[in-house]
Amino acid sequence: IVKALDARDNENFLLFGVTGSGKTEVYLQAMARCFEQGRQGIILVPEISLTPQAVTRFMSRFGKDSIAILHSRLTRAQKSVEYEKIRLGKVKLVIGARSAIFAPLQDIGLIVIDEEHESSYKSDMSPKYEAMEVAMKRAKDHSAVMVLGSATPSVCDYYRSKYGIFTRLELPERYNRTPLPNVEVVDMRREVKAGNRSLFSEALAGSISDCLERKKQIILFLNRRGYSPFVSCRECGYVPTCPECGISMTYHKAKRALLCHYCGRSRAFPKLCPECSSRLIGKFGAGTEQVEERVKELFPQARTDRLDADTTRRKGQLEGILRRFERGKTDILIGTQLVAKGLDVANVALVGIISADVTLNIPDYRSGERTFQLITQAAGRAGRGDEQGLVYVQTYSPDSAVIQSAARQDYISFYEREIGIRRAVLYPPFADIFLFVCSDEEEFKAMDSAARSAQWFRERLPKECVVVGPYASPLAKQAGRYRYQLLVKVPAGYRQICSSAAFELRAEFNKSKSAARLLTMDVNPSSFI
Repeated sequence: IVKALDARDNENFLLFGVTGSGKTEVYLQAMARCFEQGRQGIILVPEISLTPQAVTRFMSRFGKDSIAILHSRLTRAQKSVEYEKIRLGKVKLVIGARSAIFAPLQDIGLIVIDEEHESSYKSDMSPKYEAMEVAMKRAKDHSAVMVLGSATPSVCDYYRSKYGIFTRLELPERYNRTPLPNVEVVDMRREVKAGNRSLFSEALAGSISDCLERKKQIILFLNRRGYSPFVSCRECGYVPTCPECGISMTYHKAKRALLCHYCGRSRAFPKLCPECSSRLIGKFGAGTEQVEERVKELFPQARTDRLDADTTRRKGQLEGILRRFERGKTDILIGTQLVAKGLDVANVALVGIISADVTLNIPDYRSGERTFQLITQAAGRAGRGDEQGLVYVQTYSPDSAVIQSAARQDYISFYEREIGIRRAVLYPPFADIFLFVCSDEEEFKAMDSAARSAQWFRERLPKECVVVGPYASPLAKQAGRYRYQLLVKVPAGYRQICSSAAFELRAEFNKSKSAARLLTMDVNPSSFI
């Protein structure tokens, strides 16, 4: 990296290092060299408030006054102050989430994207953009170096590193030579057959007790907030759904209400079934709220905290939860994917992944990739001190190739299988995916617009481009609008042709007198929901 910095070469590196291998120290030393040359730098992190340790390390190394922090939790006045410092050249380094890539620096020498695999670097709201693509363009314009870092690189970026688009650098061991955690896959089907209907397998429950006795800390990870994912009538099968979005509502026990996790709409928990008046209204599945309740029942002596979107709404809550855990004032931290990011606490000896199947069964071609990443990243929170950590992965799909690769922390075997599937079915990196969504207050109009759009592309695009759909979106209704979508798989070399056809189609939509009819487009979206 230093060699490229000294030569002022525009080079892109993929730093592939296992969890705890010292990637942050590489960033620090590379940035120090950049500053010696009188140039400036940008460091992107997935979520600024989840990486306070990294930010603190940069501030202690380079001084607080030379760093600007940009993220969504700043007020408009605070953002204005930070931008003015940057514009006037008073700072050397900008640290922030994806929008920090637009910071008005005049002489960029180095851009770092930490945890480059994170989907939060892709903006799904207008303006839609991919932070890495913007970073590559800015690095090229400034003859700067770009470094992407991850223990679980995205399949697309690892593919690019195999074919010379990125230069791959590897850190295969933890910096303190402590072995990676021992990961055990627990077959929850056997637990049920043995009569254990608890959220925790016998092995996980026993290890939690052992760690508490040894004054070690524990992380329990479940990527689903709330108490129960859905509610259903056991008599007639009725499931309460959001009238705006059409999806099942999640039960939150603390609020005694059903919530829609897309639009925020809430309603009281029904005492009787609205369809058949039965009292047999049951709650199914588990979320972090229920995990916390069960932990307090089984381990009343443990000091617990929950880290998810429900416990971090107010200013300072997230920082407070992390601070208590880092200082050892929390024994068991329960949370969603927030607990899998950035935590570097030496006393964490055990990580329990309550259900690895939650992300594995999402209808998205990247569900396997995200499951592998989440398991590996969550497992990487354990054993960062001098003692090897222990991880339990609870699943009803123990034979899944993705889960087996994650348990072995074997990225290469996962990658080789995944890249073969994507080549066969024409998914990135072998094609760009254009997602078009037509929405309307009348379902027929949305369906008809999507059908016309699909026909538009079939008539104008080369046969190499594959049009899929139209079909009802997984999120079939949102904000009172019905949603139908189609995908266009665009092989390398045809992206510009598809973009031109898409802009022509949008112009046709804009001519329409119906203000209700909408067409949105996203290239390589982070979600198909």
